[in-house]
Amino acid sequence: MLGVCYYPEQWPTSLWREDARRMKALGLTYVRIGEFAWSRFEPEPGVYDFDWFDEIIQILGEAGLKVVIGTPTATPPKWLIDRHPEILPVDPETGRVRGFGSRRHYDFSSPVYRRESDRITLALAERYGHNPYVAGWQTDNEISCHDTTLSASPAAKAGFQAWCAARYGDIDALNTAWGNVFWSMEYRSFDEIELPVGAVTETNPAHRMAYRRYSSDQVVAFHDAQVKILRAHSPGKFVTHNFIPMNETGVDNHALAADLDFAAYDNYPLGRTDLLMAGDGAEAFRPYMRTGHPDFGTFFFDQTRGLAPGAFWIMEQQPGPVNWANHNPRPAPGMVRLWTLEAFAHGAGVVSYFRWRQAPFAQEQMHAGLLRPDSSQAAAWPEIEAVVRDLAALDLDQYPTARAKVALMVDVQAQWLGEIERQGRSYDYTHILLDHYRALRALGLDVDFVPPEGDLSGYALVVIPALATPSARTIANLKASSALVVFGPRSGGKTDDVTLPKGLPPGVLRELLPIRVLSVETLRPDCPDAMIWNGKTYPSATWREEIELAGEAEVAARYADGGAAIVRAGKAIYVASLSDRAFLTDFLESLCAEAGVATQRLDAKVRVRRRGDLTFAFNYNEEPVPAPAPAGAVFVLGGALIGPRDAAVWKAPA
Repeated sequence: MLGVCYYPEQWPTSLWREDARRMKALGLTYVRIGEFAWSRFEPEPGVYDFDWFDEIIQILGEAGLKVVIGTPTATPPKWLIDRHPEILPVDPETGRVRGFGSRRHYDFSSPVYRRESDRITLALAERYGHNPYVAGWQTDNEISCHDTTLSASPAAKAGFQAWCAARYGDIDALNTAWGNVFWSMEYRSFDEIELPVGAVTETNPAHRMAYRRYSSDQVVAFHDAQVKILRAHSPGKFVTHNFIPMNETGVDNHALAADLDFAAYDNYPLGRTDLLMAGDGAEAFRPYMRTGHPDFGTFFFDQTRGLAPGAFWIMEQQPGPVNWANHNPRPAPGMVRLWTLEAFAHGAGVVSYFRWRQAPFAQEQMHAGLLRPDSSQAAAWPEIEAVVRDLAALDLDQYPTARAKVALMVDVQAQWLGEIERQGRSYDYTHILLDHYRALRALGLDVDFVPPEGDLSGYALVVIPALATPSARTIANLKASSALVVFGPRSGGKTDDVTLPKGLPPGVLRELLPIRVLSVETLRPDCPDAMIWNGKTYPSATWREEIELAGEAEVAARYADGGAAIVRAGKAIYVASLSDRAFLTDFLESLCAEAGVATQRLDAKVRVRRRGDLTFAFNYNEEPVPAPAPAGAVFVLGGALIGPRDAAVWKAPA
């Protein structure tokens, strides 16, 4: 089904009923409202005004639309800031208090804001929890967007000290765990602990990791309190959250999503491509400028699908130019339809467009909607009409998403470690994860994302680009799995307190791989060494480990100097260096063949995805391409030749 994000408080009431009629006529089902309306819900402290909200919910419901209410906690009103300025966060880089005038101006550690957030959430839940037109809830909005997880406020400092005391119990235990004898950093008590910000040079990596974990826990606690209130007062209605890319939150997103019915994602393919390819030249970027890169949007779809059970949603889908990327081009004709179908192919249950009508004022006035500010139809309108027809033809309810044969393990601890202790400036965990994903997708594979302690049953291949601090449960799951498991460098490289493990890395991973990492070097990507695998030479750069065998294992690849570069013991494989996507594609293709997973090399701008018995193919090219379908395929959508920026869907021959 389809939906839209709507801001009735920004428009005259005379438009509401006609807007609802047009939404329904277009083929929309869900309408998200309310997530930025706190100043209208509570114009004065303790004085609620819900009459207008009652009216719009009634109008939408009577038009046959289902309402999703967003809790308005991403934008506390000015009177609340004036009453309690201590809820404002403090920038950890500059020490400056972040002020009112935009959004996300609150500190997750503030007990005052926790109280106020719970209060407005409760007021909404009590009033609308049983409303028949309300289908469910979205918590907050894009939680932790704009680098707001970390705060250097007095509340954060006090909270962090208490968190450390609860975690370590004794200050001597903390000093030992962190290695605080180094540089005379030993503390006498927990209330001496500072936040790891503003120092002359780098602070202790154990201290920074603890600060990341504390801050993540604060976000999760803030969010869980809202979920608990909504569950108690709105039985039978779903609760979700609209995530941004996981690497941008600074939060353990699996923990954040633990109590949700399903996860949602805000999909802006052109903006994301512009940011992710900011370092690429024009020749590399231009082909994707108006289409988005074919692997970037799906990378986040598959991550989101792995956060919570149930079909994920796209809560915000880009329908035209946005306003926040480095550059903001128009989507090429056909791309809004393609992106929508692509989300459904990857398991989405709903795609909701942002926004209904472009605002003529304020920060997002250059952000397109389905309507222009004068209520005329924007360019995306006929493409959504086409999607409605496509969905009727596909009848996706009878094709649930199945578990893939390949899993990609995503580790927030590896993300944080890569940011805290980069060792080489070019080491970037997100791009490493993305490179592995792109190689798998280039082989025509469906990919599931799993957390380190996730269920691995049913997978034939588990790819782990980096696993920073493997737990006993993770090791047990890996041992129990029948899959081939391939680890990237830096796996098992640290203890939980960011120290080198006893007996050298990979520490506890030696239960699977009898090796020792003797040393690490990082090289500039443009100054690579070489690695020889399967008779072919590949670059070896960015991160390279010197390893020795400490038991029965075989060397599968070597560096140019003869040292072991890839080692295998049974079903476990360790790759000690980063290389390029050509290597990853060749190497993963060979592992898939061994694991019995069928692959097919695809055109660089064509991707496939399976949903039940259906196979979707998406063509990002400006010219037609043959569908990568088997002989005798029965096409449900499109045909054997896929048009430019178009899709085809088929069933395999009986």
